[in-house]
Amino acid sequence: MNDVLRATVFDLDDTLIDSGDAWERVCADFTARHGHRWRPQDGIALHGNGHWASYVAGLCTGPVDSADVVEACTGLMAEACAAGRVEALPGAVELFREAGRHGPVGVATASPRRFVLAALEHLGLAGDVTAVVCGEDVVRAKPAPDPYLRAAATMGLPPSCCLAVEDSPNGIRSAAAAGMPVLAIPRDRMELPADIAHLPLAQAPDATHALPFLAHLLTRHPEPALPGRPFDTAG
Repeated sequence: MNDVLRATVFDLDDTLIDSGDAWERVCADFTARHGHRWRPQDGIALHGNGHWASYVAGLCTGPVDSADVVEACTGLMAEACAAGRVEALPGAVELFREAGRHGPVGVATASPRRFVLAALEHLGLAGDVTAVVCGEDVVRAKPAPDPYLRAAATMGLPPSCCLAVEDSPNGIRSAAAAGMPVLAIPRDRMELPADIAHLPLAQAPDATHALPFLAHLLTRHPEPALPGRPFDTAG
């Protein structure tokens, strides 16, 4: 890929904010009220799942649908943001602002808009976002490319000119399918699955370590990643 990178699109949960465990807690509490005992595999399935609300609804007994899940869980998460219980990951705000020095910045996430706006407001970033694509804005969620395609279109740029910053395998798949180069910051420094390990243009263990690589990528003509990813600092 030879396009100049002119914008950045961030995932939100577990990329900019430390929210994955909080989402799991509220979803576990919701299912407990509807006859399901939360299992470790449910937490794994929830991470990076664009169809999270349908998944949670499917665990419940009784007349529960995805709209019920979104309404209940989003309200609790928005309240957690307002109360300061959902914080930015170390270095994430600085990474976001560094991206903003090089061009427009967007957010593409499966989370509902009410929560997304509350989180961006809490981080002091709401006024710095050019495009916000939320779970209700697309028919096909991650790993489909639709969220990233919509973010690029909103910013008036081809996807190949936008750098995606992602933590989850499904998010990486989504951005890569949209034609965006990816800076991967895997959650809890997890090892990426073999089928997607080759997709990121660069990888870092956390937002702080990612900052110099993001700045470098946004000021150069990126080349295809070589085996071992020359910008990989995960090891």
